[in-house]
Amino acid sequence: MEDEVDRLVAAWRRERPDLDVEPLEVLSRVSRLARHLDRARRLAFAEIGLEPWEFDVLTALRRAGTPYQLSPGQLLTQTLVTSGTMTNRIDRLAEKRLVERLPDPTDRRGVLVRLTPAGQDRADRALAGLLAQERAILGELTQAQRAELAGLLRQLTAPFDNIPT
Repeated sequence: MEDEVDRLVAAWRRERPDLDVEPLEVLSRVSRLARHLDRARRLAFAEIGLEPWEFDVLTALRRAGTPYQLSPGQLLTQTLVTSGTMTNRIDRLAEKRLVERLPDPTDRRGVLVRLTPAGQDRADRALAGLLAQERAILGELTQAQRAELAGLLRQLTAPFDNIPT
């Protein structure tokens, strides 16, 4: 079975036979897959009225466990955005009553961001929709192939995820 990357690689091999274009065979597919996954995420979230960034913040809080709260700094670490962006996101989610700000009992100047019951419900429904989309995307692979692919991708992403900050 041929895909768009096969055609792209063949064209580069024809036009630039002096270059080793083998990395494109993997990373162009990863890049194209990321775009397809982004579309699937947007579809899954749109069904319940969420943007992808809202899902990222809400599910970071949901994964934190009871009482479903984190500091803005912890949210920054998990969502990889700037402090100004996170402040704006928290403000917008608070306006929608999906999160609330609470004083941090361990730091008089600090705040905690807590998921509201409505935010928890929205996060749970969005996750279920996303998993259905992703299961369909992986449907052509066996369980063993999925495990192998997950391991290979982990080898590529772990160095980026474990850079000291």
